[in-house]
Amino acid sequence: MQSNLETISSLERRLSIAVSMQEVNSEVANRLKRLSQTVKMHGFRPGKVPVKIVEQQYGGQVRQEVLGDAIQKSFGDAVREQNLRVAGLPKIEVQSGDETAGQFEYTATFEIYPEVELGDLTALSIEKPVVEVGDAEIDKTIEVLRKQRAVFEPVQRAAATGDQVKMDYRGTIGGEAFDGGSAEGSTVQLGEGRLLPDFESNVIGLSAGESTTFNLTFPEDYHGKEVAGKEARFEISVHEVLEPRLPEVDAEFAKALGVVDGDLDKMRTDIRANLEREVGRRTSARVKDQVMKALLDSTSVDLPQALVEQEAERLAEQMKQDLQSRGLKAENVPLPHEAFDEEARRRVRLGLIVSEVVDKHGLRAKPEQIKEVVEEQAKAYEQPEEVRRWYYQSPDRLREMESVVLEANLVEWVTGQAKVQEKPTAFDDLMGNTK
Repeated sequence: MQSNLETISSLERRLSIAVSMQEVNSEVANRLKRLSQTVKMHGFRPGKVPVKIVEQQYGGQVRQEVLGDAIQKSFGDAVREQNLRVAGLPKIEVQSGDETAGQFEYTATFEIYPEVELGDLTALSIEKPVVEVGDAEIDKTIEVLRKQRAVFEPVQRAAATGDQVKMDYRGTIGGEAFDGGSAEGSTVQLGEGRLLPDFESNVIGLSAGESTTFNLTFPEDYHGKEVAGKEARFEISVHEVLEPRLPEVDAEFAKALGVVDGDLDKMRTDIRANLEREVGRRTSARVKDQVMKALLDSTSVDLPQALVEQEAERLAEQMKQDLQSRGLKAENVPLPHEAFDEEARRRVRLGLIVSEVVDKHGLRAKPEQIKEVVEEQAKAYEQPEEVRRWYYQSPDRLREMESVVLEANLVEWVTGQAKVQEKPTAFDDLMGNTK
């Protein structure tokens, strides 16, 4: 085998490779001979088919297979000889290759992985939220849990925020009904954000048996494009108003939350532990987002277009599967790869940077680290042993935990280089609570 490397651009390379035709012909002859011993043909006993007959029927196919294998092997050998890291699949172009030629020649055009030079991370600043979980946060969580277990009972009064209302409504635009604008016996809870504010304000104050009519203009950015920005007229008839009855915070309530003996102090301890676990998870997520952004902002890297196209294709397929899982026909939705190009470029770039940092600084996940993360996950369940078994029964699940550890190692290394400032943060702000 002979090869010659040509640099086309910063990442693109072309290898010109020549393979001995004698080696190709020899391998073709060997395969035909082996095939003659197993092939079944009419008029011949098994293993007695003449090689010439086999060659007439299968010679072209066998030659193509041998040439394909020769290309794969010689390309791999040439790449290793040149110490190249190939990104994506090469484009193969045959230059010459017939039985009378002494050599089979082809070119392989491909991209290589770029060199990644990390920027100066010591100049970067990362904020780490610091959140305290106190009695107020526990009390608020208990109230949320009570509301989730509320029982709604009919009342003879006007509807107010927090109530459930059972009603009929009919909407028209220009006197014509429109899709989604009418319903009978619809039950909705006021104050949950499921209704447009202007719609809900006309429901509040109505009692069972009362009706009202009003005009409403849909927002310009309303998800229903056919009615966005248009004015509609609605008629509402209220059948029933129900108010929430919250459970008492007693032993039965504690038992409903998994505290077998109904001990309220133990219930609060469990809630605190769960809140602290969630605070830790969200704090880590915020820091991780800043770390990834810092790596992207501080490091410039050329991107192999082959990897970008592969990632865009993967994102498009992921979107297709997501649409199908929602009951939509993905074939009716245009999903051009160009629509995913920007996100694909960001992911490929980040992946190259992360891979460089992980390999250079030995940040791969260790078995004991993976075990520790699995233990942490198991703690959140009533039967942790089953959770441990569930993870260790599946290599895919363990790989997920391995990724979690790798990310944690990466974040720890980057925050060790950058300036980390602790920022006191309100519990609700970290949790994204808006109420």
